[in-house]
Amino acid sequence: MKNNQKIFYVDTDRCMNCRACEVACKMEQNLPAGPRYLVVTETEVTREDRDHCEFFPMNCMHCGNPPCAKVCPVNAITKRMEDGVVVVDQSKCIGCRVCLWACPFGAPQVGINGKMEKCNLCLHSLVEGALPACARACCGEAIKVGTMEEIIAYVREKYAQSCQKKLSYIRDVFSD
Repeated sequence: MKNNQKIFYVDTDRCMNCRACEVACKMEQNLPAGPRYLVVTETEVTREDRDHCEFFPMNCMHCGNPPCAKVCPVNAITKRMEDGVVVVDQSKCIGCRVCLWACPFGAPQVGINGKMEKCNLCLHSLVEGALPACARACCGEAIKVGTMEEIIAYVREKYAQSCQKKLSYIRDVFSD
């Protein structure tokens, strides 16, 4: 399954904190006030002697070995073999909230029916080959969803471009 594992990647250099991803998620999942499958977090960081904020949309990471599924006493949370998406079977959930405590990302949410729910990467769109609503709505193209190989290729390309810019800068500064 590792080749088909869908993963979520956020390019924090591109996230502008517009929160379009949050709105798109709520609308796509028809969520009432309360549960949020995706939350943009804010972190103050110092980079190159400058303080600034970085934003990071957080949702279910669809972990390789999801702790939420391991602790579920009724096996309501499972990982799909075909794409690695972690899903909740609401008909099995007893609302004990153990998954919420086990998740390092706080992804499971308590629904209005008292049962757990969470991001499923917009599975209805994913099976049709479309991106999840959060990625489609991201005007900064900060949210990437793809297979592990696709995301690794994206990150390698981004890093290579960054290195080229730095090398070009060094050549400009130190050349005669």
